[in-house]
Amino acid sequence: MVELASTPRFARGAKFRMDKARDAWVVLAPERLFLPDEHAVEILKLVDGQRSVQGIADLLAERFAAPAEVISGDVVAMLQDLADKGVLEV
Repeated sequence: MVELASTPRFARGAKFRMDKARDAWVVLAPERLFLPDEHAVEILKLVDGQRSVQGIADLLAERFAAPAEVISGDVVAMLQDLADKGVLEV
């Protein structure tokens, strides 16, 4: 379960990268491909296996001048969805 204190990282075999052929950021996982929207890309760029979910939300709240409570809820929900799909580990 993803919580604010969780430290997410990409699961073994999952990669987040810019796909030049699609000219878009993608998440590659065994036998799956995800095309994250622009908001998800900003979150995933901060997933490094060291930064907590709270740390990610705080950086995004500062960067986009948005309320931290709103950002943190969105970040948790998006990361939980990817964790449920086996792309992230927490």
